[in-house]
Amino acid sequence: MKSMHKLSLPLLASLLLCAAAAQAQVEVSQPWVRATVAQQKATGAFFQLKAKTDSRLVEVRSPVAEVVEVHEMAMEGTTMKMRAVPALDLPAGKTVELKPGSYHVMLIGLKAPVNAGDSVPLSLVFEGADKKRETVEIKAEARQLGGMAKPAAKAEGADEHKHHH
Repeated sequence: MKSMHKLSLPLLASLLLCAAAAQAQVEVSQPWVRATVAQQKATGAFFQLKAKTDSRLVEVRSPVAEVVEVHEMAMEGTTMKMRAVPALDLPAGKTVELKPGSYHVMLIGLKAPVNAGDSVPLSLVFEGADKKRETVEIKAEARQLGGMAKPAAKAEGADEHKHHH
């Protein structure tokens, strides 16, 4: 009986997770994290969010980084600036995409390299208009710089991109 109990625990956990996701006020899709190169201490996480009601993404946590922040990239004159934002508004029924060069999540002070294929846990905290908070747990797959299209061999040349201005 004990071994049957152990086998059913992961199934039970999966069912509970699915049930929780079904109740979520915000749908998270296409999560991914940019894989890192040696000595890199920060990376970005990206995904799409669609809220059933007006909500805000107010916090993101991950055990892989010391600090996790929602950032926006915006042009200020002729300079692209990146800065942390306290919250990201999610209008009801509209898809908000966090992507390179736009809003994204920064994982800062990485505790270990993030390798292509790794599964990175993220806890997304949403706040509704009623100020109630909800946490959605996701796993984001790490992808090589430039997404899945480029073969891994291209990563060797990543150093050459550092010094071109």
